[in-house]
Amino acid sequence: MSVPSELLETSAAAADRLDKALSVAFPEVSRARFQALIAEGAVSVEGETVTETRHKVKPGDRLRVFLPEAAPALPQAENIALAIVFEDKDLIVIDKPAGLVVHPGAGNETGTLVNALIAHCGDSLSGIGGVKRPGIVHRLDKGTSGLLVVAKNDRAHHGLSEQFAAHGRDGRLERSYLAIVWGVPERRAGTIAAAIDRSTANRQKMAVSKGANAREAVTHYELLDVLGKPPVASLLRCVLETGRTHQIRVHMSHIGHPLLGDSVYGSGFQTSAKKLSDDARQALNALNRQALHATSLGFEHPLTGKTMQFESPAPEEFGRLLSSLRLNNT
Repeated sequence: MSVPSELLETSAAAADRLDKALSVAFPEVSRARFQALIAEGAVSVEGETVTETRHKVKPGDRLRVFLPEAAPALPQAENIALAIVFEDKDLIVIDKPAGLVVHPGAGNETGTLVNALIAHCGDSLSGIGGVKRPGIVHRLDKGTSGLLVVAKNDRAHHGLSEQFAAHGRDGRLERSYLAIVWGVPERRAGTIAAAIDRSTANRQKMAVSKGANAREAVTHYELLDVLGKPPVASLLRCVLETGRTHQIRVHMSHIGHPLLGDSVYGSGFQTSAKKLSDDARQALNALNRQALHATSLGFEHPLTGKTMQFESPAPEEFGRLLSSLRLNNT
């Protein structure tokens, strides 16, 4: 191991497993990070290197941790403009525009939100799992606009991940979306509880499934407005209880009301565009994506415990489609 950038020393306050004792003594470093450091041989107890995270320490045992400097992020920093809603030393909330991919991947190695955040945050990224990178705890599809929170350090990443893993059922996390869907749901409000897995017919798509690997998915929706005379579409508020890939898009398609502009899950409704006025068709073409916007985000600050609440109005092209649909008469 190279010369450490920091040496942490303490005495165990109580009998406990090693990784837990360290995370209690040094809360700014996540327990997962300590587990990795123990496995790497970077931790000693009473002068002896220990590589077992479950090793029991006794009150008064001297603990030493060699904490290496966070490695540079693999994705490159890129100067991409960001709409920053909130930022402090622990996290940053972004209003993501449609078209911006969140994380580098096949076909999107550059030009992503992660590339932009590495450039913007710079040295304020203290290392997620030992790497200087932003901590992505949830994502929005490329074609979905709206609010996204990202961690800037290990402890914030752990705290936010815990809230997203609880799916808001403990009252700390709240996420809601505006969605424009074809037709009008039978009920003005409802809950779609249908597990989701990768489609067996098309591995690029997700699908409602009863398979063994399907994951629980729950979406609550509320009808906000019926659009057109006669009605051709609806504006819904969707609240996520879980956060599966493409969840709202899959669930709304499942109940027969796919999102306008969704070429993946609403391709069977392309002929419905013939029911739109010229203005509405032009507005839908100009949107050029699924009509989905992450409009509100609430969570508990992982370090201060303060309740954080943010709102994002629908972008201009989304509002233009709404207006044209309201005036749609056929």
